Amino acid sequence: MASRSNRVLVPQAKEGLNRFKMESAREVGVNLKEGYNGDLTSREAGSIGGNMVKKMVEAYEQGLK
Repeated sequence: MASRSNRVLVPQAKEGLNRFKMESAREVGVNLKEGYNGDLTSREAGSIGGNMVKKMVEAYEQGLK
């Protein structure tokens, strides 16, 4: 059986990550719903993830200053 690689390492952070994902989806104009989102295109899902990474890198860079 394959293991899931997208598990949350810090369970207390799960709600915060979900809020972050929903916020990123709104910013890029993707209608993300709670629960199943298997009807998203690869482009839509990638734009959400890309926006999340961009914001995390920006936050890290601000922390270095």
